[in-house]
Amino acid sequence: MTGTLTLAGLGPGSDALLTPEVSAALAAATDILGYAPYVARVPPRAGLSLHPSDNREELHRATEALRLAAAGGQVVVVSSGDPGVFAMASAVFEALEQAPQYRELSIRVLPGITAMLAAAARAGAPLGHDFCAINLSDNLKPWALIEQRLRLAAEADFSIALYNPRSASRPEGFGRALAVLKEAGCGERLVIFARAISAADETIVTVTLNDATPEMADMRTLVIVGNSQTRRIGRWVYAPRRSP
Repeated sequence: MTGTLTLAGLGPGSDALLTPEVSAALAAATDILGYAPYVARVPPRAGLSLHPSDNREELHRATEALRLAAAGGQVVVVSSGDPGVFAMASAVFEALEQAPQYRELSIRVLPGITAMLAAAARAGAPLGHDFCAINLSDNLKPWALIEQRLRLAAEADFSIALYNPRSASRPEGFGRALAVLKEAGCGERLVIFARAISAADETIVTVTLNDATPEMADMRTLVIVGNSQTRRIGRWVYAPRRSP
């Protein structure tokens, strides 16, 4: 197999946050696959084929990427943020597990700046102590499991980065997540709503959980719920390095 398959993270939005390693992979690619809005971030050029697809076609996209690479292509599968954080790297390895004929293929995973790190940097240092990340989409896992993980994260006093909080197809889930955290005693914790980080319409709003509403988030929003010690200094929010 002479082709290669690269899984690349495009970062949160701005080209300034794209790593040089990913830029080089995109420049050498013959084929780019990914969710349509992410593929649209790659400028067309001679010798490059763009393969946009819907956001629920991950496994098909992964299988097609393996096929193109096995046929000799220099294939790049793009994700926003980091490909290994709620993105395409897992889908490609899932497809690879089902297709042993591709296991000798040259595969690279190139890291990117994921949304929680970009959002945390804009806000200050809300992930400065122990934290976890939870995907609020219930497309691939039951809502009961999401609720369990939210309660356990609150009990453990983690700062919590919440991905995919609210979409048109899932308008109620984020409100349920806020209710679970309030029931777990997190009402006075600070919550950061970081929307469209690094884009021209970027916004950051910080409130207490008691003042948070579902309408404050959409699919372009990364939400960080602070731990019990997270505090605000002017416009900055940070988690102290020491636990009480």
